[in-house]
Amino acid sequence: MLQIEYPAFSFRFKEEQGKEFIFDEIRKKWVRLTPEEWVRQNFIQYLLQVKKYPSSIIAVEKEIRLGDLKKRCDIVVYKSHLPWMIIECKEQDVILNDVVLQQILRYNITLQSAIIVVTNGSVSYAFNLNKDGVAETDMLPEWE
Repeated sequence: MLQIEYPAFSFRFKEEQGKEFIFDEIRKKWVRLTPEEWVRQNFIQYLLQVKKYPSSIIAVEKEIRLGDLKKRCDIVVYKSHLPWMIIECKEQDVILNDVVLQQILRYNITLQSAIIVVTNGSVSYAFNLNKDGVAETDMLPEWE
């Protein structure tokens, strides 16, 4: 399991027509603030501030194709212009179980990243993938 201490960050919020929005620093737009979006935005700040990943290598809600289906991967981190890490965010009430892991593994059929992460904001797991299989890790790499 990853031990994550989320950094303090002054998120920007607004309300429109009774709905709350948060400004996404990566997508440069206001998005609806849902419990899952709150987890996603905090994890993005962890990548940017703690792990020092440049914002230019991060994609949010990246559309992918699984056969005829269109899906969206929560966060994709690129290295050398290829998917290197994918992160699946769930709201805090969601238990990270085999169903969640199978979802991100299906996404990785298309993306072929080396690292997959699942998080609900409170609990996070990361796995390194290579030709020998899947190995859990307790730390995400710093940006080089």
